Amino acid sequence: MRGAEGVAAAGAAEGPNVARVYDFFLGGAHNFPADREVAAQVERTWPQIRDTARVNRLFLGEAVRYLAGEVGIRHFLDIGSGMPTMGNVHEVAQQLAPDAQVVYVDSDPVAVAHSQILLAPNPLATAVEADLLRPDEILEHPEVSRLLDLGQPVALLLVAVLHFFPDDTGPRHLVAQLRDALPAGSHLVVTHATGDGQSPQVTEAAEVYRRTTAPFQLRDRTEVLSFFDDCDLVDPGLVLLPGWERARERGRSTPVEGRLPVYAGVGRVR
Repeated sequence: MRGAEGVAAAGAAEGPNVARVYDFFLGGAHNFPADREVAAQVERTWPQIRDTARVNRLFLGEAVRYLAGEVGIRHFLDIGSGMPTMGNVHEVAQQLAPDAQVVYVDSDPVAVAHSQILLAPNPLATAVEADLLRPDEILEHPEVSRLLDLGQPVALLLVAVLHFFPDDTGPRHLVAQLRDALPAGSHLVVTHATGDGQSPQVTEAAEVYRRTTAPFQLRDRTEVLSFFDDCDLVDPGLVLLPGWERARERGRSTPVEGRLPVYAGVGRVR
């Protein structure tokens, strides 16, 4: 495993990277000048981006708390996890359930190396390099098999990642392959950028992201909902952030729509 200095040098030599741009918006330290340059361009076009990144992260924590606490899930597979930052899945889950086991998956070797350094003292969490474009590569990875029991309910986390997979990559099929490999009682967690009800700035900001390591595709509510095929949505359903956690706190079964251009939902696999 590379040390921290080697990882940083490798990252600095690359162009802008979506995981590190997101890390910058969250106030993290794992980003480089090229990432900050793109982040500044996005922010000029879309001033809400920091709030959006922060609220998206808060939703992730709330979803993990719900799954580890109320549902009792102990196996978490976080795909497209990006850079380690505040409120990581293992920190949230293991605070409620010390025996929770977490595997982070990312295709960026720098993000994975940073995560491995962070997780080295934790025997119940690890990070692996694999690509969502090849679900079998994830499901059959030795570290995934070692740490997670895929015969038990699993929380499949696809947070702020599917909008980086355009339609020609078949993202619905990719999600279905992963979902179908999990037993009933597993849960799917998704957040996805959208242009629904938003200003043209959101679309313009999506174009800026194309300068990074991944394309960017906004999707409407119907398109995002299709990722939850064969799932029963947990109340309050698929809603714009913020709103999911507020609706749960109030015990409401009707959607509470927010104002940010991100849909969020949790579904129970049938």
